Amino acid sequence: MRLWSIHPYYLDAKGLVALWREGLLAQKVLQGHTKGYKNHPQLTRFKNTTNPVGAIAAYLGFVADEAESRGYHFDRNKITDQRCTEKITITNGQLEYEFRHLLGKLKDRNPQRYARFKEVSEIRIHPIFNETAGNIEDWEIISHIK
Repeated sequence: MRLWSIHPYYLDAKGLVALWREGLLAQKVLQGHTKGYKNHPQLTRFKNTTNPVGAIAAYLGFVADEAESRGYHFDRNKITDQRCTEKITITNGQLEYEFRHLLGKLKDRNPQRYARFKEVSEIRIHPIFNETAGNIEDWEIISHIK
């Protein structure tokens, strides 16, 4: 499961669809509707809000917005009607890690998109997050980046 902190704008079509599916799974987990993934590290930041289900719903709303801006249709009826306007803090170290991780995926999977974003110096973040200084988040599972 990867719930990107970077803006979904950077994702290719495959990544955007995967994010939608994983976000919907995260929503089920936070609602208590599934037994698996309950302790997945990617859920930590949502669990630490005052309204975890509302936070993931807001997250998914922005993913659906990005999909629509590209002409895709993600069924918004799958998003719970709970909403949370609380911002979640994310470190710039985490954002940089995720961006490098995505670039590694794009280099193989979508070279045109990789070329478009490889020189980005200011990373756009997902709208539910608020950037702060810091290293990679403690909950992140570090993987080898190409």
